[in-house]
Amino acid sequence: MITVLYFAWVRERIGLPRENVDTAALTVAELVEELSAREDRYALAFSDLAALRVAVDQVLTTFDAPLEGAREVAFFPPMTGG
Repeated sequence: MITVLYFAWVRERIGLPRENVDTAALTVAELVEELSAREDRYALAFSDLAALRVAVDQVLTTFDAPLEGAREVAFFPPMTGG
């Protein structure tokens, strides 16, 4: 079981701030595939991975990052300065 967190417009598109996901995914990319196959709202949120960042257990990483032993995955848009 992995806790998945959604921030900013990702949360708005999916309609949830967080959820617990029972997954067989080995990488973040596989988790995204599983989530995208659930419903259109997930597919829409993950339609452009270049517009997303991901963190595994609060460490910024890439979509090919392994999920073995992970407890939390967070998806969010890139941060902007200002």
